[in-house]
Amino acid sequence: MTPIIDDLVCRLNPRLLAMTNNKSENSAPRVDYYTSAEATIPGAGLGGYSLPNDVRFVIERAYGGRLCATDGREFVDYVCGAGATIIGHDHPDVISAVQRQVARGMHFFGTLNSAAVELAEILVDTIPCAERIVYASTGSEATAYALRIARAFTGRDKVLKFEGAYHGNHDYAAFSQFPTHPANYPNASPDSGGVPAALSDTMLVAPYNDLEIAESIIAEHHKDMAAIIVEPAQRIIFPKPGFLEGLRQAADRYGVVLIFDEVVTGFRLALGGAQEYFGVTPDLAAYGKIVGGGGPLSCIGGRADILDSANPNRKGSADYAYINGTLHGNPVAAVAGMATLKVLMEPDFYSRFNTQCDKSRAALQTVLGRHRIAAKVAGQSSFWQFLFSDSEPANQMDVLAADPDSSKRLDMEILKRNIYVLPNVRRFFSAAHTDRDLAQTVDALDAACAAL
Repeated sequence: MTPIIDDLVCRLNPRLLAMTNNKSENSAPRVDYYTSAEATIPGAGLGGYSLPNDVRFVIERAYGGRLCATDGREFVDYVCGAGATIIGHDHPDVISAVQRQVARGMHFFGTLNSAAVELAEILVDTIPCAERIVYASTGSEATAYALRIARAFTGRDKVLKFEGAYHGNHDYAAFSQFPTHPANYPNASPDSGGVPAALSDTMLVAPYNDLEIAESIIAEHHKDMAAIIVEPAQRIIFPKPGFLEGLRQAADRYGVVLIFDEVVTGFRLALGGAQEYFGVTPDLAAYGKIVGGGGPLSCIGGRADILDSANPNRKGSADYAYINGTLHGNPVAAVAGMATLKVLMEPDFYSRFNTQCDKSRAALQTVLGRHRIAAKVAGQSSFWQFLFSDSEPANQMDVLAADPDSSKRLDMEILKRNIYVLPNVRRFFSAAHTDRDLAQTVDALDAACAAL
């Protein structure tokens, strides 16, 4: 730490300053971050993830497709900021754009700024369903606001989601996210304490990729149904031919708003996201941190007549959907988003990227085969995960049937060898990953298989 920060820490927290004094004669002071985190942060984890003691680490900085920990270890990063860092952690164009904007202003709350307007123009031109853009700060906000807007627009309350889908951290999303057995369709149960019981009456659940069950639920509840929300590629599960098309047709038939949760798939599967990749256009689409180049920015894109429910000039009307946040349209994140999108718009970016992803998945599968490990490197495009199965999963129950305990053991072994994945969680390749990164990953997997 710098002398100024040392002085500040000494005045504010003498105990923390004492931790910095564990240093060798020629080394810089180093904080015992986990001692501090265990005292100040529940479970010493940010949000829903806390790594076991034998593999945990604290990130100090990042570059390309790698993370550097405070203890000197360096990891190949396949978490990729939950998918947002598709072009790596330190792309020079993104850094330059952010530095220029910081000098001009970091935060303006509630008033239009030029960067947000410029980005909105690009998003409307790029997102297939987008006639308007509503800004938010996180993917969770984007899905929550999309549901609110759909309810305001239709005057109905119920929402159909799919078993195992993750739509963020808000109360309406906290149903059937982490099921351990099939639901009593369409009844949904919350996965978290603190969720009001009354919300269970508004949430309906169906198995992903089962169009017959979904259509029957929609037909039965359409008079009360505001929206169908779906991850077009649900974590590591990709849609069967006709599934998304069938949801589009059912939504049209009954006047229900179709929402794509593109927080992960947006700008990753293709420049036009899952909408372009699968050729199905929703009414609304929620996008997350990739809109801000990994910064605090998200958005909902979609039909003008639906998103105009959020027009602040409509305050007081029954169909007005209140949207507000101090970081909505944040200019620093907006310029980072524009710089990122400019890279993604380069000719042949996705063909080159997906070719590299296929090469990487094949290399990992070769290692598993050489060790006769009965696992598959599941996924498409830049999505991948180890599943102990001989086929791609069709729904969440298929994932659970693919021996998650063995997958977790394999993930933990490569984590110990400085390959950063979240155990039993879908991970990503990025365009910043190099042949050196792949070689290190192959070596780590080879040693992990031998250890198993």
